[in-house]
Amino acid sequence: MHRYLFYIEQPYSFSILRPLQTAIQAQGGEVRWFLKGDKVAHDGLAEGELALRTVAEVQAYNPRAVFVPGNVVPDFFPGVKVQVFHGLEWKKKGHFRIRGFFDLYCTHGPITTERFRDLSSKHGSYFEVIETGWPKMDPYLGGQGRAQTEPPTIVYAPTFSPALTSVPDLFEPIKALSAQGAFRFVVKFHPKMDPQWVERYRALEGPHLTVSGEGDLLKVFGEGDLVLSDTSSAVTEALMMGQVVVTYRNSQPQDCLIDFSDPSTLAAQLSRGLNPSAELKASIRQYLDQVHPGLDGLASERVLDAVEQVIQNGTRPKPWNLLRKLKIRRALGYYRLR
Repeated sequence: MHRYLFYIEQPYSFSILRPLQTAIQAQGGEVRWFLKGDKVAHDGLAEGELALRTVAEVQAYNPRAVFVPGNVVPDFFPGVKVQVFHGLEWKKKGHFRIRGFFDLYCTHGPITTERFRDLSSKHGSYFEVIETGWPKMDPYLGGQGRAQTEPPTIVYAPTFSPALTSVPDLFEPIKALSAQGAFRFVVKFHPKMDPQWVERYRALEGPHLTVSGEGDLLKVFGEGDLVLSDTSSAVTEALMMGQVVVTYRNSQPQDCLIDFSDPSTLAAQLSRGLNPSAELKASIRQYLDQVHPGLDGLASERVLDAVEQVIQNGTRPKPWNLLRKLKIRRALGYYRLR
């Protein structure tokens, strides 16, 4: 039986790795979790999920591979070190930074695959780059679409950043449209959203507006006929799920989005999104072909296949990376060479 380890430092990593856990278990393998730092608690584990708490336990477990959505992983953990990434936002600073920890980068689409392959050559080809797709999206892809609701359901998912959020500017238009009943709004706030604005939107709740308490944003996307946002990092995930996305003053507007800057035109923009043009559909497809073309919900299986390919080929020595390795050793209280 193949054993695998999930190494996480942030709560959002649970949803990224659980589809991979499902695929591993379907193949007869088993998983253990290692939760590092004070941002992830063991009560975040689901029923039946088991954690290893010490370096000695990890070494005794001897995983075949260690999967990491973050940037670093202890070099003294056994197994192939696999980067699966914590998001699809390839435009963010640091996404292409090579830190010298990984044997395998599981990329999501050509726009990242080609760049990481160039970086692999530049760094002496000590790591493999294999395009697999993102495991987090597996449960939400490969299914059938649903009929549009009446009135249409708009999932409003704004960012929390004061400099980028649409929440103040769209409050009055959303208030008016929900009162009219032309649209039904499901508002999903980021956990860091200003509580005062959350309460103002809660005061609007009624037959045509609700503030969602669901923790999984992708589940909320599945309830909608259209996504309304601004510069949220979840825009690409919504597009992958087959949603058209309308954005308010997006910081980097693209042809695959309907972006607008006049709040008074909100109703017209939503109507455009609910009846997308052929040109918009083509732009969305072209964008996804670059960012994440695999929409079959089988990324996890491809990740496992990629691990086996690396094991067959053999891993290569990685850089010394002494300062970063020392930092991890200090954090975990481990000072042996291996």
